[in-house]
Formats: sequence, structure tokens, C-alpha cells
Amino acid sequence: MSLMQNVPSALALTSLSHAGPAMRWRTEALRSHPTARLILITKGQGRVTVSGLTNGYGPNNLIYLPPQTMYGIEVGPTVHGQVLTLPDTADWPAAPLHLRLLDVWLQKEAAQYFDQIEKELQPAGHPRAAALWLGLLAIFVDRQARAQVATPNDSRRDSAAAKLVARYTQLIARDFQLDRGVGSYAAELGVTPTHLARCCQQIAGRSALALLHDRIHYEACVLLRDTQTPINQIAEMLGFHSAAYFTRSFQEKSGQTPTDFRRANGRSMAR
Repeated sequence: MSLMQNVPSALALTSLSHAGPAMRWRTEALRSHPTARLILITKGQGRVTVSGLTNGYGPNNLIYLPPQTMYGIEVGPTVHGQVLTLPDTADWPAAPLHLRLLDVWLQKEAAQYFDQIEKELQPAGHPRAAALWLGLLAIFVDRQARAQVATPNDSRRDSAAAKLVARYTQLIARDFQLDRGVGSYAAELGVTPTHLARCCQQIAGRSALALLHDRIHYEACVLLRDTQTPINQIAEMLGFHSAAYFTRSFQEKSGQTPTDFRRANGRSMAR
């Protein structure tokens, strides 16, 4: 069975803005994608969690997320930004990147690339032109990454605990639908469940189980919203032993049954 994460993505640009409490899962729930994302924050501030590590972000921040990177971002009422879906990462970094563009001319240059890509993605635009602007944006990001000065966050990211949590989130992104427990992941990582839980609490501020459940919940929301797949099949696809158990778990997380969530958020046709 195919999950939504396996649907190929083309170059696309979408807006990032605040949604009501019932829709916070769209940004804050930890998720991963088969293709990379580049987020440009143009206004507001909040927190972003990447590979289990939470940092603050503000205006004129660029956040690059390689394929299958677990992330979630708080989007408050003052936050505005754009998200680029990158189908090809040949010219992009292998690791996540968080750039803070402090100089005004750099901020304008980054905004220009996004504006030009958006223009060329319109019906009157040209795909080759969009690809060329994207190539220039990749060079821009590479230059800023090379020029970036080390910050205290780098030492946090390079700690043994952060590296363990990052590896754990990579495994979740790969296997979240396989009905694996935290103990199974810990065994593959060569640590005890207690040690993994302690590191997750230290780095991510939440338990190892919560990180796993968050990823599963996001996928459930997407499947309920974007497809007409029967709920019992979604439960099976996500590793639940029964539709009833899936329903209880989903309701505890969202305050709605899967049926009520689909009724309120579902699209008329499957993607």
C-alpha cells in the first residue's frame, strides 16, 4: 500500500501562514517528505524543530530540509513565509541548514529568487526559467552556508544526544508505518529505550514515543484529508492492529474522530 509520502513532488511554491487551532497539525506536527523543502520566513518569529532539535526563527530566515528530514514549525498569527518543494537535490546540501540573513541586500536577493520562481510557476511562466532561478537560489544558499559564522546552536546540534535523536527521527521517517515500538528503534540504534527517551526529552522536549506518534498522526491527517481511502485501510497502512485502536489514538491526539476530521477537512476527490 502506498502512503502519501511516496507521491512524487514537482517544483512548487506554497505560502506559510497561521491557521486556527484545529489546523495546527498542518505545520506543527512532525512530518517528513520524499523531496526537500526550503522555507523562507519573511515576517514573524517562532520555533522550528528539525531532526528533533528545536531552535527559534525570525524574519529573513532560510531553513533547508533535505528529503526524509523530520520537522515541524510553529506558525503564529504574525508569521508569513513561503515553502519551496525541491524535486532534485543534486545542488543542495546533504544536511539541514538554518540561515539567518542579517544584511538587507541578502534579504532582498533571497526574496527576489522566490519572487521570480513564483512568477515562472504561473501558467504564463516557463518551467526552464523557474529551474534557472532555482539554480541561482541554490548557489546563493551555498554561499551563505559557507559564510555562516558558528553559533552556540552548532554545539547543541553536534552533541551526542542530538546526533542520537537525529538518527532516531531518520528511522521514524523511514519506518513509521511499520508498527515499530520505541524499544525496536532503540535496539537498532544500540541504546536502551530509557537512554533514548532521556535524550529525546533533553533535545526535543518531548518523549521518544511522542515523536513517533506525531509523525504517524500527521500522515493520518493527510490521508484523511486528501484521499477517500477507508478508515480501516488507513489504520492498516499506519500499522494499527484495528480501526478501533486507530480511532481512539487519533481522537486523543486531535479531539476528533477520523470520520469527523475527514468531514470537516476532507477534499471532494482523492489526490
